[in-house]
Amino acid sequence: MLRPSATSPRRPPLPTAPPPDPSDPRAAELARRFAALALDNDRVRLDGLHPLKHGLRFGAAIELAVSPDKQALLALARELCPDLLERLEALVEPVSATLFAALAPAPPSPVLAIARRPPALDPSALLASPDPAPIVLLDRPVHAGNLGAVVRVAGALEALAVLTLGGPDPWTPVALRGSSGLHFAIPVARLEALPERLDRPIVAFHADGRPLDRAAFPKRAILAFGSERHGLSEAIRSRASDLLAIPMRRGVSSLNLATAAAIVLWTWRLGLPSGPGAR
Repeated sequence: MLRPSATSPRRPPLPTAPPPDPSDPRAAELARRFAALALDNDRVRLDGLHPLKHGLRFGAAIELAVSPDKQALLALARELCPDLLERLEALVEPVSATLFAALAPAPPSPVLAIARRPPALDPSALLASPDPAPIVLLDRPVHAGNLGAVVRVAGALEALAVLTLGGPDPWTPVALRGSSGLHFAIPVARLEALPERLDRPIVAFHADGRPLDRAAFPKRAILAFGSERHGLSEAIRSRASDLLAIPMRRGVSSLNLATAAAIVLWTWRLGLPSGPGAR
């Protein structure tokens, strides 16, 4: 979530608005396009500057962006992403506060955008990739915001992909907000099931596992994390080549899903031959 700095003005929440005036053709068109996203598997909504910023940096096809206060948005961009200032100036369309409030729940900063979702990936090709980086697997995640936060960590620390088994669509606006748009930096997809035959080792994380250390990661590992409520399924645990646990203070029963993924991926990065950033 965007947190205003000491120099960033706080924007009061926009009022709840009635539907846009149907006599305004542009307003009606924008309302139609945003409403249609609920049934559109090819496009996603980006709420706020951070998802739009990372979408632009990582090649997202942005179809439109609107703001009720374009100058305030550009001032924020000048502080947070000056490299994108010219592109945002050309891309963002000013709209009334009333229309903006009718398009979607108020985002953390004054911009909403529509982006094309990347083409569906081929899970078999991804799992067969020779890239030594790990794939993060989320087993039946529950909260889209936590799922997005895992994508944010995985994208920042250069995991190969994030895959989910069950749970919510990983490309919902809530998940995209949680990832700050880093869905566009790495492949993200939901699977119905893992293939029966895998040539990647599964490293599963569970409180009963041996302590995590830098040497724990074989190349091309699938790093499996259980859901917030139910933990890892027995089906995943039974296929794991190793079961690891994050050492924690006595009495602490668990960590937030994204926090656990961050610890594990950073430990993997520390164990790379040339340190963080190497492959």
